[in-house]
Amino acid sequence: MCGIVAYIGQKQAYPIIINGLKRLEYRGYDSAGIALLNNQQDLNIYKRKGKVSNLEEFATGKDISGTIGIGHTRWATHGEPNDVNAHPHFSENGDLALIHNGIIENYDSLKHELLKAGYTFRSETDTEVLVHLIDDIQKKTDVSFAESVRLALEQVVGAYAIVVISKNNPNRLVAARKSSPLVVGIGTEGDFYLASDATPIVEYTKDVVYLNDMEIAIVDRTEGLKVYNINSSEEKIPYIQQLELQLEALEKGGYDHFMLKEIHEQPRSIRDCFRGRLNVAEGWVSLGGIKDYENKLIAAPRLIMVACGTSWHACTVGEYLIEDLARINVEVEYASEFRYRNPIITENDIVIAVSQSGETADTLAALELAKSKGATILGICNVVGSSISRITDAGSYTHAGPEIGVASTKAFTAQVTVLTLMALMLAHKKGTISESKYRTLLAELDAIPEKVQKVLDSSDKLIQDIASLYSKATNALYLGRGNCFPVALEGALKLKEISYIHAEGYPAAEMKHGPIALIDEEMPVFVIATQGPSYEKVVSNIQEVKARKGKVVAIVTEGDVHVKAMADQVIEIPKTDEHLVPLLATIPFQLLSYYIAIMRGCNVDQPRNLAKSVTVE
Repeated sequence: MCGIVAYIGQKQAYPIIINGLKRLEYRGYDSAGIALLNNQQDLNIYKRKGKVSNLEEFATGKDISGTIGIGHTRWATHGEPNDVNAHPHFSENGDLALIHNGIIENYDSLKHELLKAGYTFRSETDTEVLVHLIDDIQKKTDVSFAESVRLALEQVVGAYAIVVISKNNPNRLVAARKSSPLVVGIGTEGDFYLASDATPIVEYTKDVVYLNDMEIAIVDRTEGLKVYNINSSEEKIPYIQQLELQLEALEKGGYDHFMLKEIHEQPRSIRDCFRGRLNVAEGWVSLGGIKDYENKLIAAPRLIMVACGTSWHACTVGEYLIEDLARINVEVEYASEFRYRNPIITENDIVIAVSQSGETADTLAALELAKSKGATILGICNVVGSSISRITDAGSYTHAGPEIGVASTKAFTAQVTVLTLMALMLAHKKGTISESKYRTLLAELDAIPEKVQKVLDSSDKLIQDIASLYSKATNALYLGRGNCFPVALEGALKLKEISYIHAEGYPAAEMKHGPIALIDEEMPVFVIATQGPSYEKVVSNIQEVKARKGKVVAIVTEGDVHVKAMADQVIEIPKTDEHLVPLLATIPFQLLSYYIAIMRGCNVDQPRNLAKSVTVE
């Protein structure tokens, strides 16, 4: 959740760290802080509740010199967002400062022992316990700075990515990770950059090392980078990778918000998803990352998909597609529930994790559980070098590009695209789809980017007008059938996330089993009513809403006149095969949520209480 950034080298650290925190602010924006060690070995710590801009304003006119420093932007877990609970946290004598992403689960017992030892605590956080523990080890032993950090971490239960700075070690930073991401950038002039992800690093270097679980890194001006195992102290050889991320992908590119930019990037991101994986002329689909597991996928008695939030909705679309086309049993699980309910997993099962960041804590834990039971584990994620991409046996990247807006948009359609490719590949290999139908779906999928662009170009003004009608609503209902039911769930989630309007998604037929009691003339009901096998049934559901004076906004197939005569407003999408409708129908819902949130004065890129990468349970 939280964002970590640090620097050591020849340059001034403050501008590098502040700019890095701004790039990482999507990971948390409850508070921000920075610690800088100047040439006189004074450790200056500044922190403020709220956004990085508050910290920047507070630091104006203060001593921000120094070529070594650490910074943090927080999503609160322990302790409310305020100046005191903001990171960095520091030792009683002020010699050490520490930033942390994660949760220390045994902080209470550690804190009790430190209180008995005479330590006092300024904050309500679990993180302050760790900096005092490191300090206590230094006082009681004759070990080095790095060794004191390692010994402290041996006592910690939980998840962490940390960076520690010491007044008495002005040429060194110590970092470590367990279940929370941390990447080290290697500069060309003996400088080093540390961060929760690559976004603060890409403008300075392309050479990075992704720390693995239970690794501690020592970054030294003269000795360079050294990596050790936390438990065994065994030295590891760092594996240097090249970043593919481009700096311009992290900018708004003329759009008012990242979310709007990312909605409009979907024609490209969907195309990039199947580039090199789909050939209409030759009639093939190939997912190179999982090619070695094709036969195992085909023979598997079931596929288990684990995910959270928007990724769970994408998996549910995938369930419909794979079961319908490839006739393979699919179970979709919330990762947070899967890992705690003692699921039945065998070595014949295949567990597929889907995550935008590749760092979702619950999804990673679900994979660890599946792996321990002998199952094959595969991953679908967006971030190269992420934890899921490294723990899994194989997988596929979505190639959606960086997604900065907290509310996921292009990641959803990218995940659905990869799952569609997987369904088509498995169906063709198994022979559960006719050659003509297979070829038709390949051509239809190839045409989806242009059709998404058409929706964006033709519906924007209409959707703004509709948004203005319902921006003051307090509740909303989203209805869909078949593989558009998950799209209804996703539409409701988007509205909740960024406009703070209560919304629920339902299978259209389930409306009669409770939600219909809520419908009145003030409540908008958003319905996916495209042409397909369930069309007449959805029309009946619309009539039921209208009979209760509900307001109906329907997404329909281009040229539809039947629903248009009943609904209050309609949004047309191009005709496509029913299996691919989710890729088109989700676009109007994304735009509706965006424009409603703007009209309500909400921060669409950084909605309250949320963060982009959920790296804690």
